[in-house]
Amino acid sequence: MLLVGGASARFGSPKALAPLGGETLAERAWRVLGETCDETIAVGKAADALELPFPVLDDGTEERASLAGVVAGVRAATHAVTVVLPVDVPLVTSGLLLGLAAACRDAAVTQTGPLPAAFRRNALPLLEARLAAGELRLRDALERLDAAVVYADPALLENVNTPDDLERLAAG
Repeated sequence: MLLVGGASARFGSPKALAPLGGETLAERAWRVLGETCDETIAVGKAADALELPFPVLDDGTEERASLAGVVAGVRAATHAVTVVLPVDVPLVTSGLLLGLAAACRDAAVTQTGPLPAAFRRNALPLLEARLAAGELRLRDALERLDAAVVYADPALLENVNTPDDLERLAAG
């Protein structure tokens, strides 16, 4: 699952549409997911009307929270384990995503957590309950699950929060 939403307040424009290496961050993440997973789902806000070359499932909430996207994506997924990739970690590899899926108990996260991650369908009731209660921090939800930690090369987890972050990654 690709999370394309987010307010992008620090970035100043939708991160999903930001270019890196000849493709947008969303296209890049979608490609990696497609090379890795049997099923791909993008989740975001229909109201954002992002012009992307793939469909985006609306998360069905007013909340701007990763938890809302995770709940919508795990609900929609047809597999027992769903790997979640946010659009703003463009250096994540297929190997890391496969490692998260293989390690998943109720969930699996990297050492920096909470995303990227993997979730088993059996984690959905807890995630749904937290969303319904307005307890939106995904990190807090993970503390209530049996979550494996997958240690990844920190370079793969570089996060794009600002245009300067993107320029630094583009410069290599």
